[in-house]
Amino acid sequence: MPYRFHLEVWLLVAFCVWLGFYVSRGLAPRWSGSDSDKYQGVTKQQKASYAAAIFFLWLASDWPLHDLSEDYLYFVHMIQHMLITFVVPPLLLLATPEPLARTVLGGHLDAAPSPIFRKLTHPVLAGVAFNVVVAITHLPWVVNTAANSGSFHYFAHFALFGFALLMWMPVCSPIPELRLGLPTQMAYLFAMSILPTIPAGFLTFADSSIYEAYTGAFGISATSDQQAAGLIMKVVGGFYLWTIIAILFFRWSAINQKSEQRTSVLQNS
Repeated sequence: MPYRFHLEVWLLVAFCVWLGFYVSRGLAPRWSGSDSDKYQGVTKQQKASYAAAIFFLWLASDWPLHDLSEDYLYFVHMIQHMLITFVVPPLLLLATPEPLARTVLGGHLDAAPSPIFRKLTHPVLAGVAFNVVVAITHLPWVVNTAANSGSFHYFAHFALFGFALLMWMPVCSPIPELRLGLPTQMAYLFAMSILPTIPAGFLTFADSSIYEAYTGAFGISATSDQQAAGLIMKVVGGFYLWTIIAILFFRWSAINQKSEQRTSVLQNS
């Protein structure tokens, strides 16, 4: 497979890098110098999350992953989807400073999110909407059109990415009041790991290929390619979400333990 240079991808990466420098060097000093003393600029963890988000965005969009997914193998297409829905959005949200999010969503440094945005990020609406879009992007017409049209492929990815951002808001929003409590976050992510079972099972247990655009390549049959895509969607995606659930559980347990220790000290003093 020959190398293909994707100018639009590198322009996007360049814009993201510029935006990161602008926020950390141009906007952050204004926050720390404002009347509110709770904003201290961009942290190292946020910078690392942003760099990782840009890397995975580039990996999902550029050669060879993009070309393999568009011209050859559907399971690579599924890997793309995992990156732009399960990896890049939460990293971007974790990288976003709270004052930036409040300014964008509310209009000023200490603004509350608008009522419309609160509704869009409601866990039920955000979770259902995201999974509906995921199901639509697995319809044969959508998949075949995306494989034959680069612009439509990018549009489908943009839609997935946008709804994925909304889906992840209840878990890792930069604005605290939009986040669920840790136990509810775990329940929410558990639901997100169950809902993809339907399209994943549809792909895994189909007797023949349902996508005309993918006929197999590199010694992999069309049916095996499709089944691998279903397994990636369910097993890899589910394991990823369950890993996050486990991390949240240990964090919640540690918080409760500290709270109990503090209560015990106060009672004994």
